[in-house]
Amino acid sequence: MTTARTPTRNRGTRRVEILDAAARLFAARGFHGVSIEDIGGAVGVSGPALYRHFSGKEALLAEMLLDVSERLHASAASRVTTAPSPEAALDALLSGQIEFALSHPSLITVHDRELGNVPEPARRQIRRLQRLYVEEWVTVLSELHPACPPARLRAATHAVFGLLNSTPHSAGELPEEAMARLLLGMARTALATLNDDGS
Repeated sequence: MTTARTPTRNRGTRRVEILDAAARLFAARGFHGVSIEDIGGAVGVSGPALYRHFSGKEALLAEMLLDVSERLHASAASRVTTAPSPEAALDALLSGQIEFALSHPSLITVHDRELGNVPEPARRQIRRLQRLYVEEWVTVLSELHPACPPARLRAATHAVFGLLNSTPHSAGELPEEAMARLLLGMARTALATLNDDGS
């Protein structure tokens, strides 16, 4: 006779729940305005129980931002690799960033405000992943605009990120599909200015 496992949430699922709850709380109240007990309460466990998953708030924040940086870079690399043309690759990158921005506005806020609270080794990893993510865009844009200097392409990429990552300020203003179309159209228009000579 075999013993059935108790149908409880697995450890991985619980970690995701904790990270999601912490992102919402950090975005709303700031890293220093949230306690371990607050995060535990948001997922229905005691504060000390969170130490079974994370060594502390700094470790939780580090994993949160490392995870999103890894996922964005991996997604971008996959989209670029499988796209049939540079035009399709750019559309895939734009769609991926828009999907992220609409689905995770809290993570955008947390990254913008709280990266400085991540311990230095993890912060270096996050910044490295972010640079790699940017370079995926620059590589595609350089194929579409071969005469454009890399510095201009990189500046344009960061400017488009600013546009697409504005979702924490506009959440709920439009239905998600309408917002996605608006962001895509505006980003395409912004990147079309790379055809100008920049003078």
